[in-house]
Amino acid sequence: MMKITRNIILDLLPMYLADEVSTDTRALIEEYLKTDPELAKFAKQSNTMRLPSDVPVPLTRDDEMKTYRKARRLILLYTIILAVLISIGLVITIFVGFFSSP
Repeated sequence: MMKITRNIILDLLPMYLADEVSTDTRALIEEYLKTDPELAKFAKQSNTMRLPSDVPVPLTRDDEMKTYRKARRLILLYTIILAVLISIGLVITIFVGFFSSP
């Protein structure tokens, strides 16, 4: 039988802390941690740290293009709305100026 070394436990520890190991591997790591107080303390401290739940996921090229197209549509919409508002303001200004002059 192969001897379980500290390096093997260190390799498995991130998956153990993320709760992504089998029950056999969990038992193996916990048994080893009983023999290594320093590593057991580290594992306990690491396990109590709160990790962010919204870890960013890299976007695919397709996701980037969808976002780009959506942004372009929004910019176009805002530009059209702004142009319409400016036009209405000009028409009102001209209309008021035309009827208020002596």
